[in-house]
Amino acid sequence: MGVLFDYFAAPDNDAAAATIDLVGGPGEASLPTVQLKGVDPFVQLGTLESLLTGVDYDTIIERDIAPVAMAGDGVRLVVPLTEELSAALSDADDARLREVAEPWSRTEEFGGEADPADLADVLTGLAELARDAKTRVITSTAGSASEWVTFVTVRG
Repeated sequence: MGVLFDYFAAPDNDAAAATIDLVGGPGEASLPTVQLKGVDPFVQLGTLESLLTGVDYDTIIERDIAPVAMAGDGVRLVVPLTEELSAALSDADDARLREVAEPWSRTEEFGGEADPADLADVLTGLAELARDAKTRVITSTAGSASEWVTFVTVRG
């Protein structure tokens, strides 16, 4: 059994953090969610970000991405996706996602044996989530607007 990752959009860190103990994950909180098994937000999405943006992988993985919530001695985490990856996914059209799926499928983390068509479907789901997060605008009680943020819950 692999690790389950819930990629989701939330209005802020507090709303994202509140999902950590929900049995059904962020979907239980009615947040837009894409569940993926075995596609981790650090190495595999770091590689994806490099492919989409052209930024060197080493530069991407050196970023300090602090969890907004942690439980079970770090077995469960809620971490934000990088703004760069969220923007790249949101801006990519279907042709670009299919183009990137090919080299992404051959990476070591997928054992070089992932099906590019399956990964293109994964990318489409993540891109739709990123677009959804980008277009959702919430208004706080103070009347200011803010964009939603894309997160991932790691459930061991």
